[in-house]
Amino acid sequence: MAKKEIKTDGWLATYADTVTLLLTFFVLLYSFSTVDAEKFRQISNGFQSMFSGKADASILEFNIASGDAPLVGTPDPTAEVPNLDPDKTLYDDITDFVKENNLEEQVNIYQNSRGINIELKEAILFDTGKAVLRNDSLGVLDKVNELINKVNTNVIVEGHTDNVPIKTSQYPSNWHLSSARAMSVLDYFLVAKGQKNPERFSAQAYGEYSPIAPNDTAEHKAMNRRVNIIILSSKKVS
Repeated sequence: MAKKEIKTDGWLATYADTVTLLLTFFVLLYSFSTVDAEKFRQISNGFQSMFSGKADASILEFNIASGDAPLVGTPDPTAEVPNLDPDKTLYDDITDFVKENNLEEQVNIYQNSRGINIELKEAILFDTGKAVLRNDSLGVLDKVNELINKVNTNVIVEGHTDNVPIKTSQYPSNWHLSSARAMSVLDYFLVAKGQKNPERFSAQAYGEYSPIAPNDTAEHKAMNRRVNIIILSSKKVS
């Protein structure tokens, strides 16, 4: 009795039909989309990888971060990555705000590892040896308050003096004067302007011990008498 021959490659026909149907399906989907040369190249690479048995793991993964269409094929390593630095964007916004409101004479903006510094000169905030805000300074502080409203990170108000000693019943030292000035600005934001989330605000006093210029001329001493409002960086500093 002759043995019946058993064919082991019968599944190939079904497999080939399935792959053909899948290819037709994807081509149909792609025909509905907007033609993009870069995406077309990626799709072509993806199908080549799939039919060669080396399908990329990302062939049908969605770009969750941007919400773009499915990533197909090997991502282009030379593609430009957009700048998503929130601190740089905020710094640019604050700089533009200062220029638009003509505050360059009263406000100095700079950025360091702590965050964005809004430096206010003593002359526009206080009379010499005093910690009571001048009435003509409130407009500037109102503008700064608008800036603070745009962020949700912590804010520090720093008080600084020059090295000229002060010894009065109200301010026995520059420590007391710088502290009182920082608290006056902080109080204006929290009480007068009703800033929300007061827990993110704090005040610090440095007296004469954090100068930005040598205390050797009247001009340099004026530079050291200042209040800094620091919008802390959103990034952790290691």
